[in-house]
Amino acid sequence: MAVGVAHGEGQLMIMSAVGGTLLEKWMHWLRHVISGNAFDSQKAVLVRALVLTGIAGLSVLLPTVHELLQRRRKDILFEFGPIDITQMTPAVAKEMHGRQNGSLKKTRSSLIPDALEDLEESAEILAADAMPANEEVDRRSQALAAVGAPSFRRTLRDHAGVNELLRKPCTTLQVIIGLYCNQACTHCHVESSPLRKEQMSQDVIQRCLHLLRTSPAVTVLDITGGAPELNRGFKPLVEGAAALRDSGARPALRIIDRCNLTVLLEPGQEDLLDFLVQYRVDVIASLPSYDAAQTDKQRGRKVFERSVEALRMLNERGYGIARATSQGQEHVGDLQLDLVFNPPGPFLPPRQELLEAKYRQELRNEHSIQFDRLITIANMPVKRFFDFLRKKGTLEGYMDLLVRNFNPDTVPQLMCLNTVSVGWDGRMHDCDFNQQLELSLGQSGLSVFDVDSLEDQRVRQSKIKTGAHCYGCTAAQGSG
Repeated sequence: MAVGVAHGEGQLMIMSAVGGTLLEKWMHWLRHVISGNAFDSQKAVLVRALVLTGIAGLSVLLPTVHELLQRRRKDILFEFGPIDITQMTPAVAKEMHGRQNGSLKKTRSSLIPDALEDLEESAEILAADAMPANEEVDRRSQALAAVGAPSFRRTLRDHAGVNELLRKPCTTLQVIIGLYCNQACTHCHVESSPLRKEQMSQDVIQRCLHLLRTSPAVTVLDITGGAPELNRGFKPLVEGAAALRDSGARPALRIIDRCNLTVLLEPGQEDLLDFLVQYRVDVIASLPSYDAAQTDKQRGRKVFERSVEALRMLNERGYGIARATSQGQEHVGDLQLDLVFNPPGPFLPPRQELLEAKYRQELRNEHSIQFDRLITIANMPVKRFFDFLRKKGTLEGYMDLLVRNFNPDTVPQLMCLNTVSVGWDGRMHDCDFNQQLELSLGQSGLSVFDVDSLEDQRVRQSKIKTGAHCYGCTAAQGSG
């Protein structure tokens, strides 16, 4: 009895067969792989391994072959967006969603007037009749039912072997410092704009700093908005956190500014870049495309032009600059600049590593810009983007896309497991998405004034609240 191998439905199967030789069956399978059923890199690995090990080494080689093909099979399952992101058009989205039916230094001028004009022009397809948070949650559940999809909790149980998400010690304190912004992006899940005046009070700012001091497990302070820099509590919060870090009490504390880039060019923000450098604040900046037209369509007119200028300013001060070494790229200094990509519509992001290479090429060649890494995230079906999907008639299709691309490998890395997100009003949440849906942390809702530390058992033992929107964080390569 000889052992042969065959490849079918993307899985490697080892079969016992009567008759024939091991060599014949191995060569038959190898020809099958080489003929086009595996990536070129996999073909090269298999052929080289065959030559080096010989047929006698088949039993040693099989586990490696199995791992390669299993990895390929997992990749094929997910519907990554195109690397050429100009192809992310409404027509392509419609076709994709229907593919399966219910399957599972200058004189400064403000950007605010342009953002207000964009907001007025888009009112009919955005938040003209926005739903209350509870109705929005119900509508997403209806969208899941319409495509025959299970609840997120059931998917966790059936496909990830997880009955519920278990909270870990809090390592990231996220602060949504306010909703005022100089932009009004179509994908914004917090509905920030120049019209939003909500800002965090000094009392809440000081309480956040207190929780930072009393929670030694926290290693990241993640400040976002709105445009966080335009809110009055931004500088006091950064200064307080930097004092804690520089005193030696929390030397590893990382301070992150979620920056929209254009804020660096706003009148009145002339000292902002100096401030970020002085207090060693890392920048995570949103740049949804290397293409000017696409960026402006998603984030507003003149945004790409100003974003490129802001990135040059950051590079000049040492952000994102790397030098080549024998081991590859080495970051210079401690000023980190990461970029964030999110699709311009109801698509999943492309593969992160491939899109990062494309961003590097385009931004370097066209604009002489450097950065540290690119982070890809899916648009969350929450608030403004939810309204966009609903009014375009693509909510069910997008929810189906997220569900059928559920990836259990993303579950251990979900941000809600080790993050506490504080809203501008001081209420605490599992994440900023739950915040917008008014899903507070704890059974009756906890605020920063209710606990003395993020290690309080009322925080540690609170159940993580999930819903249909959570599919956005677990689709394909995941988000967050």
